[in-house]
Amino acid sequence: MTDIAPEAPAPAKASLVEDFVDILFSPREVFVRREKAGYALVLIIVTLLIGGLFIANKGTMQDLMEAEMARGMAEAMKQNPGMTQEQAEMGRKIGGYMMTFGAFIGMPIAIFLTGLGGWLTAKMLGASTSYSAATMVATYSFIPRIVESLTVSAQGLLLDTSALTGRFQLSLGVARFLDPEMSPGLLGLLGRIDVFTLWVTVLLAIGLGVVAKLPKDKVVVAGVIMWVFGALPSLWTLGKAAISG
Repeated sequence: MTDIAPEAPAPAKASLVEDFVDILFSPREVFVRREKAGYALVLIIVTLLIGGLFIANKGTMQDLMEAEMARGMAEAMKQNPGMTQEQAEMGRKIGGYMMTFGAFIGMPIAIFLTGLGGWLTAKMLGASTSYSAATMVATYSFIPRIVESLTVSAQGLLLDTSALTGRFQLSLGVARFLDPEMSPGLLGLLGRIDVFTLWVTVLLAIGLGVVAKLPKDKVVVAGVIMWVFGALPSLWTLGKAAISG
C-alpha cells in the first residue's frame, strides 16, 4: 500500500486589518498567507494613508522642504549655468505641487520599482518568483512607512521644527545628526541607515525568502541587495559628483 504524503496545511485566513497589524510583528505569516494573493487594494490603502499623512504633516515639513527645494535649485543652476530664472520658478512650482501630492504619485512608483528590484534579486540568487509576488512583498513591506509618517506627526506636535532645514532632521537614523548642507549623495546614502528603512529592508528580505523559497543564508543576502537597490539614486549622485570633481 502506497503511503500518501499529508497535504500541507492551508495558510490561515485573516482580514486586511489583521495583515496590517501582523506585518509589524509576524511578517512571515502574512507573506505565507498572501503569497498568491493580489496586492492592489493594499497598495491603494498604503498610498492613501501615507499621502494623507503627508498632507497632514505639510505644516511640519513646510520650512524644511522649502529649504530642500532651495538647495536643489541652487545646485541645478550651478550644474546648468544656462538655466533661466523662469525655468527656476517653474521648478519651484513643480516642487510645491510635489510637496502636496507627491506621496500619492511617488509611493506607487516606489513600490512597483521595489517589486522589480525584488524580482531581479531573486533571479540573481538563482531563485524564481513572479513580478506580482515580488510586488506584493514590496507593498506589505512599505507598511512601516505609515508608522514613520506618524512619528513625523508626533515630532511636529512635540518639537519646534521651524529651524529645521533638511528632511532627514526628522528621521530616526544617522542622517538626523548630519549637516543638511553636506554632499547630497552621501547624505542620501547615510540617510538609509535609519530605523524605518532598515525595517522595510528586513521585511523585503523575509518576504522574498517566502515567495522565492530562499534558504536562510540567501535571505540575508537578499536584504543586503535590496538595501543597495534602494541606495542606487544616492550612489548615482555620488558618482556624478566624483566625476565632475
